[in-house]
Amino acid sequence: MTVANTAAPTVTAAHGAPERTITAVIKEREQIDSIVRRLLDRGISREHISLVGRNFHSETRIAGFITKRDVILGGLKQGAAFGSFFGSVLGLLTGVGVLFIPFVGTIAVAGPIGGLLLGAASGAIAGSAGAGLVSALAAWGMPEDKAAIYQTRVEAGEFLVMVEVPMNKSGEIQLLLESAGGEEISTVDSPLPRQIAGAMTDASQLSPEVKSHLSEDAQKLYLDRYNVAWADGEDDAKAEKAAWDAVHQQYEEDANGVWSKPKTTV
Repeated sequence: MTVANTAAPTVTAAHGAPERTITAVIKEREQIDSIVRRLLDRGISREHISLVGRNFHSETRIAGFITKRDVILGGLKQGAAFGSFFGSVLGLLTGVGVLFIPFVGTIAVAGPIGGLLLGAASGAIAGSAGAGLVSALAAWGMPEDKAAIYQTRVEAGEFLVMVEVPMNKSGEIQLLLESAGGEEISTVDSPLPRQIAGAMTDASQLSPEVKSHLSEDAQKLYLDRYNVAWADGEDDAKAEKAAWDAVHQQYEEDANGVWSKPKTTV
């Protein structure tokens, strides 16, 4: 799923547009519901709260998960159906679904972080050696050492809460997370990238994860084939698959997992 690193919609005229994203590790599932409700009570829009965790579904037997192939072909599932599947707190948020992330496994996600992690899962489909939670967060702008800590904590069964806030509310929300038991709190001076649908005008609109695993020439090919597929009536997920297929046909990965080596023709 392609994303554009643009500012999120405003919360209200009083609070202003999100300028920062505060992330915290939450150790216990039972803490999440209280934290989300406190954030909503403080005027944070549900569209600016993200959750990531492996154990949201621990009390529910799931017959099957969305696979990496499903991600590319169908995208992240939306809406209250998944909210009721995982529990009431996820139902309060937007863009709820299940993804397979390399090095982490199957996780539940909610909120705008889903768009960024769809890029990570999409990169995995393409065979990117660096795809995963660390590379997705680092490509967005988070320090790699902090991203590695977050991946380790999620792997261990803990949870991430990410809150997009205007600058004048960042101190208040950080204190809220600390008082609620949040650990490893960090701030990135930008909101999360947002998903876009439709034709793209330039490579800056590619997801950070996808862009970081394509050379400039491969980015141009990806963009061209994506837009052709979209113009032919394909939806976003199928257009992305067509774009990756074109990259696979013409390029190979280099030692760093970047699709940069043109294939030789006999």
